[in-house]
Amino acid sequence: MARLLEVSGLSTHFSTEEGVVRAVDRVSFHVDEGETLGLVGESGCGKSVAALSLLRLPPPPGRIVAGRIAYKGTDLMTLPERQMRRYRGREIALVFQEPMTALNPVFTVGYQIAEGLVVHKMMKKKEALEEAARLMALVRIPDARARVRDYPHQMSGGMRQRVMIAMGLACRPSLLVADEPTTALDVTIQAEILDLLVRLKEEFHLSLILISHNLGVIAEMADRVAVMYAGRIVEEAAVRDLFASPKHPYTAGLLRSVPRLGEGGAGPGRGRRRLEAIEGNVPNLLRLPPGCAFHPRCPDVMAECREAEPRLLALGGGVPGRAVACYKHHDREGRAR
Repeated sequence: MARLLEVSGLSTHFSTEEGVVRAVDRVSFHVDEGETLGLVGESGCGKSVAALSLLRLPPPPGRIVAGRIAYKGTDLMTLPERQMRRYRGREIALVFQEPMTALNPVFTVGYQIAEGLVVHKMMKKKEALEEAARLMALVRIPDARARVRDYPHQMSGGMRQRVMIAMGLACRPSLLVADEPTTALDVTIQAEILDLLVRLKEEFHLSLILISHNLGVIAEMADRVAVMYAGRIVEEAAVRDLFASPKHPYTAGLLRSVPRLGEGGAGPGRGRRRLEAIEGNVPNLLRLPPGCAFHPRCPDVMAECREAEPRLLALGGGVPGRAVACYKHHDREGRAR
């Protein structure tokens, strides 16, 4: 598969009165054409900031301080702002996790879907509104021609999320970045939205970056997974390899904390296994511990973990696409243990 996106050494920092927050710190990953990359980690690990940084839109006072974002061979970091606007929505589109705050309450949903088509000069306003109705039907919003005149508050959470997906698809982007697209929805609606994304990915020949803390969603949707912790990627692997044999202790801890049918709970015939939580708390990004940021919570901590930060390096054994930032698998010189 051809390489669509290549991110190298991306760093996005926030300057505060207390110091600099390294929300995204030297992050590197890639997405191939037609691929779904899952980006996972606990809340606050930098997933959403990384997504916004792809379009050079970190939330204030954040700023990108380093890195290369190569999209179809063009380094987006080198483009003037006027040229960069052509990529936002038209080439790379974002679907936000909370549509009620992402949608403008004073404009109809049809207008908001059509707006990107008009801004990018792909259609005139009347034609764009017709296309908005067609897209709303495509994402399975009932009676789309009538509902194109609805305001966001007149729609349910699931319908608003479908509107966000329609907005993302309007300009036919090659890459869709979905940031926690099912977080605020009930289980049934979550399944419908995920099924919709799978269908639209095939129909529109999309590549997808799916950001989530829900490992069940990632297992079902992703081809490859990148695991983030404290602003850094600590493990990357094909989804089957990651779930079958996690290498970083943080990844292993995340997988152990996932509830499974038949385990836990009470009552006759029910399992009694207690869910295993990861000890401790996510570190304050203003005051990261020396060495590996995960070492205060790690059950496998070694002396070198407290002294120097491990690099994300290919795993020994020749497994393609597997990389881990952990001294269990590499020494300080990058040699496999």
